[in-house]
Amino acid sequence: MMIKKDLTGLRQEYAAVSLYEHTAHSNPFIQFANWLDQAIMAELPEPNAMTLASVDHHGKPHARVVLLKELDERGFVFYTNYNSNKGQELNRNPHAALVFLWLELHRQVRVEGLVEKVPENDSDTYFASRPVSSQLGAIASPQSTVIRSRDSLEKQFETIKATLTGKAIKRPDHWGGYRLIPDRFEFWQGRENRLHDRLLYVSGKDGWTISRLAP
Repeated sequence: MMIKKDLTGLRQEYAAVSLYEHTAHSNPFIQFANWLDQAIMAELPEPNAMTLASVDHHGKPHARVVLLKELDERGFVFYTNYNSNKGQELNRNPHAALVFLWLELHRQVRVEGLVEKVPENDSDTYFASRPVSSQLGAIASPQSTVIRSRDSLEKQFETIKATLTGKAIKRPDHWGGYRLIPDRFEFWQGRENRLHDRLLYVSGKDGWTISRLAP
């Protein structure tokens, strides 16, 4: 069976707000926080969802969607299983990239930088704040490994649940947070006639420099 889809006629004209150097904040963290707040206020689904791209030991890129859980002047924090594919890739090569897409606002943000693990006490605090079912799921799932079936995973979950019911659930050592420390941001605002606004922030010894990129 051959599948062929012609999507050349699928397009949408962007006519949203503009993004100019003199109106954008000079600090990309504040500019990002402003856009994130607007996405939250617009009640977009999962406004903190971001695509995380990493590279394996063969130089092959891999991407998946994760959730931003903390943002401050140090960087972007997310949590995962350290033994997962992404965890192993980030441990070997800490260079990574994030992409946020807020379609309804015709906006995209790209963030690049180095990744490091957050302190263990930060991971402990976040893990303790999660619903018990999520805590048990983090323990039960050998993330990214091949499993026999859905049934075997659910049985493992129920076994762990029975074992830990009524007990304090400790964060497993193989689960915790990463922080991406940015050295590059790109803010994209969709505009009409495909003449989109793209502002690039690059970190240097004298702070952040802003440049406009052609769409």
